[in-house]
Amino acid sequence: MVENRPLVTWLSHIVLIVGLVVIAFPVWMTFVASTHDQATMLRSPVPLWPGSHLIENYKEVLFEGYNAKRGTVPIYVTLTNSLVMALGVAIGKIAISIIAAFAIVYFRFPLRMTFFWAIFVTLMLPVEVRIVPTYGVVASLGMLDSYSGLIIPLIASATATFLFRQFFLSVPDELTEAARVDGASPMRFFWDILLPMSRTSIAALFVIQFIYGWNQYLWPLLITTRESFYTVVMTVSRQANVIDAVPSWNLLMAMAMLAMLPPVLVVVFMQRQFVRGLVETEK
Repeated sequence: MVENRPLVTWLSHIVLIVGLVVIAFPVWMTFVASTHDQATMLRSPVPLWPGSHLIENYKEVLFEGYNAKRGTVPIYVTLTNSLVMALGVAIGKIAISIIAAFAIVYFRFPLRMTFFWAIFVTLMLPVEVRIVPTYGVVASLGMLDSYSGLIIPLIASATATFLFRQFFLSVPDELTEAARVDGASPMRFFWDILLPMSRTSIAALFVIQFIYGWNQYLWPLLITTRESFYTVVMTVSRQANVIDAVPSWNLLMAMAMLAMLPPVLVVVFMQRQFVRGLVETEK
């Protein structure tokens, strides 16, 4: 039983409020900047309350581009690219990892544990270490400036394979024997029993991998040369680092707000499944 101590309760609430302010204040300032015009953002002091250009700024970046005079693509194109990449990476990682874990746990074949540990060792190799040979393979296959080039090199996941393997090892052997006695094939057992039991783990991994795919910067930067395949993270970074010009901070902040929106929505709508997938012990 947790003891009720008013001082500790107040202190914990104060810490939470301070943490919330520290996290939320930059987001609030980004939103405020996205509602003003450029002249206001270049004057001191920086406004702390929303302005009257919200619809104008968001409409411009969504349908005309960051700076229509330079011929930049509208941000809805880059948002679509990021969405396709994030969904492709998340779904691909989950599909490959769960099938690989199923094969390692429920099939007996030579060197299966060697293959598993070979997959697990790749956790020690970050993307930056293998990015040059990966780029060479993608370029030789003609996948530059394509969705397949953005997605396929990133869909293998040792972490997800390990998590699914550990979950499958916790499934009672009696369940496997009962399915075998009933005449269920391995894929029938996987599809009708293991997959429904893994739904909370799948939901938690989907949230993590969607955000991972959405926030990718280095890999899309390397393999895309056409603006029609830029991701939104790339676009925001490129427009913030202009040379011999002052960035249009109001439009840039509007782009940043739009870039933050999809991951936030995924977390908000899947937060219950995400938490259950992380903390639930009896699945």
